[in-house]
Amino acid sequence: MTCSDACILQFAKAPRAGKVKTRLIPALGEDGALQLHKRLLRHTWESINTIGLADVQLWTDAADSTGFFEDLRPPVMKPSLQQGADLGERMRAAIARTLQHYSQVVVIGSDCPVLDAHYLNEAFMALQQGNDVVLGPASDGGYVLIGMRMVYPELFESIPWGSDQVLKQTRQRLKALDCRWHELPERWDVDRPEDLLKLEKLTSRWGASE
Repeated sequence: MTCSDACILQFAKAPRAGKVKTRLIPALGEDGALQLHKRLLRHTWESINTIGLADVQLWTDAADSTGFFEDLRPPVMKPSLQQGADLGERMRAAIARTLQHYSQVVVIGSDCPVLDAHYLNEAFMALQQGNDVVLGPASDGGYVLIGMRMVYPELFESIPWGSDQVLKQTRQRLKALDCRWHELPERWDVDRPEDLLKLEKLTSRWGASE
């Protein structure tokens, strides 16, 4: 299925040593965490573009002075800069802006290496079937994906981002708003030292070039 009126937003941090994958710095060091961040970001970008399911945009938290974004393939025409004081504000603003041009939008991060065509297709199908919101639960209590057809600011306000309460509180907000939502199967992302063991099992699939 191709979604001609839909867009996937990949949220990513600019590659800065000491500012990315901070919970993995004790295990990998600043440079190791930085290289992992780049690898995951590149893998996600290439994967969602290869799928060809919908338009794709890269949204970053800061300008990249290293040229890393310029070297991504396929080329990034121009990354969009996230706006807001925290992750919630940044996602809400990006979704609102994108929905001015598309009828459906899905936001993903850059650290879930197991997002695939089937998963993203299921997300858009859920929206097309009349759900207001679609969520991709993460094994750490957050979510790896959120999609919607209109903006619900309450889903992004006063949420303890980065904690294991994100998904729980988001569900509570959805119930309070009387939204119809669909949840995809749970997936894992790479945030904690124990996630590195799972990642090792995927390395052979990615190829040495990554």
